[in-house]
Amino acid sequence: MSTTINVPPGLRNVVVTETTLGDVRGDEGFYHYRQYSAIDLAKSKTLEDVWFLMFEEHLPTTEERDRFVAEVAALRVLPDEVRTVLPAIATAGPSFNPLAGLRTALSLLAAVRSLPPLWDADPVRRKADAMLVCAVTPTILAALYRLREGQEPLEPRADLTAAANWLYMVTGAEPSAVQAAAIEHYLVATVDHGFNASTFTARVIASTGADVVAAIAGAIGAFSGPLHGGAPDRALASLDEIGTPDRIDAWVRAKVSAGDRIMGFGHAVYRTEDPRSLMLRDIARGLGGDLVDFATTVEQRIVDVLAELKPGRNLYANVEFYAGVVMELCGLPRPMFTPTFTVSRVIGWSANILEQATDPKIIRPIATYVGPQPPVPVG
Repeated sequence: MSTTINVPPGLRNVVVTETTLGDVRGDEGFYHYRQYSAIDLAKSKTLEDVWFLMFEEHLPTTEERDRFVAEVAALRVLPDEVRTVLPAIATAGPSFNPLAGLRTALSLLAAVRSLPPLWDADPVRRKADAMLVCAVTPTILAALYRLREGQEPLEPRADLTAAANWLYMVTGAEPSAVQAAAIEHYLVATVDHGFNASTFTARVIASTGADVVAAIAGAIGAFSGPLHGGAPDRALASLDEIGTPDRIDAWVRAKVSAGDRIMGFGHAVYRTEDPRSLMLRDIARGLGGDLVDFATTVEQRIVDVLAELKPGRNLYANVEFYAGVVMELCGLPRPMFTPTFTVSRVIGWSANILEQATDPKIIRPIATYVGPQPPVPVG
């Protein structure tokens, strides 16, 4: 006889597996990648360094880094079979949906490269497939954006860092060192973040033995939701909607009264200030300008009003609030805010997929049936 265990809604605080990739300590306002503070890594290491750490379990030596950077640069170039269909993907539909386009292009890539199921692949092939997906993701996303805008896609440049190359491929201009560093800090800080919805989705699909792209495509689908990765542009839109400092309090009270969610505030795990938000606020202040001044004013007033209206909830700015500010100041268009998040998070998804692939058990929970009780006569 099987034992039924009732769990809280949303699987909150339910442990589903073990991992060596990292953890989020919500009560402490701290998270880490393997044995290192994620924020310390974001402030001192490149995206390739952390990518290597997540895949190889240690930070690279200088020689290992050079080899890894060269490998990634070579993998960024799209196969012709994928390149030729990007215009049709980019212009499909009345509005631009870059994550839907990414899912489509990656699925084609899986077919072109004959990616095998994880179940049938050895660890070397699994890692090679994951490397490919992580490397081409920014190339695909940038190409889709430029094609939608009526511009020609730009080839990735091996002489630029991951962050600088991303900014270049999207905007067409080589970024300043300050802009590239700001985006690199953001990318490193968002590589992984515990068993969030998209990461868990990737691991569920990986547990079936499906191929790497199948698991990544599922993760992208979960990530596209506005309650998950789809909020940076919405958070910035809130600043536009508020407009001036004298409108902040009334705007917040109206949102709370209507039961609306305030995008960019609150987090499912943190009961302290989000460490990613704290880092990005410092980066934004370093960039400076009227937008930053207004954002910091709005942040403080929203926190104060929420503390009054929702006592004991500890609602602070999350990563999306200042992420939008930083990306705007670095020249990224708003439709590319969530894709920028995707450029880094695909690395975390892939690391989780590789780890899950070593477990032979499929993830198979159950649901509690609450409908009409059977059997009911048919007819």
